[in-house]
Amino acid sequence: MQEAETSQHHRAETRGTCNPNKCKAGAAEAFKRMKRTEAASRQEKYFEEDAFEIAGFYVRNTIVAPFIYAVLIPLALLDLMATLYQNVAFRLWQIPRVPRHEYLIIDRQYLAYLNWVQKINCMYCGYATGVLAYVMEIASETEQYWCPIKHAQRIHATHHRYKDFAEYGEGDEIKEVFREQRAHLHENE
Repeated sequence: MQEAETSQHHRAETRGTCNPNKCKAGAAEAFKRMKRTEAASRQEKYFEEDAFEIAGFYVRNTIVAPFIYAVLIPLALLDLMATLYQNVAFRLWQIPRVPRHEYLIIDRQYLAYLNWVQKINCMYCGYATGVLAYVMEIASETEQYWCPIKHAQRIHATHHRYKDFAEYGEGDEIKEVFREQRAHLHENE
């Protein structure tokens, strides 16, 4: 019985299908190496294209790169100013601050199958979309505190708080709506 299990485990190790949680330390490392190798071969296959297509790809990206990366400076300033703003204003209003680390997730650079250029691009995109989501959340809390009223015209994208705002033109209940919306913010502190 034990011999059959050992033989089955050995076959799983040699095929690379061994579960790393159940394998010996060496087998688990071999499993990880095999996965990195598979990912690298997938990437090589992806880039085995016509030389002219690849050259055109790089030319277009090289032309666009300065425009993309120039936005990094305003993004960093926006990140800094939004963080300062909420740390001052939200403390004074006694509403919870938006946890920046929940919005700025930069982790794709650890993928073994990406080259160094792709890793840098993924880090940039993670930062850019994270900052914008972070600032959107700060703005939505600010709007809920100061002006929880829906727009007269339909807007394309709204934040998750918007559905609870007062309808446009309902001035009779506005003081109550303000109290309610601010109370919701304070509850979350």
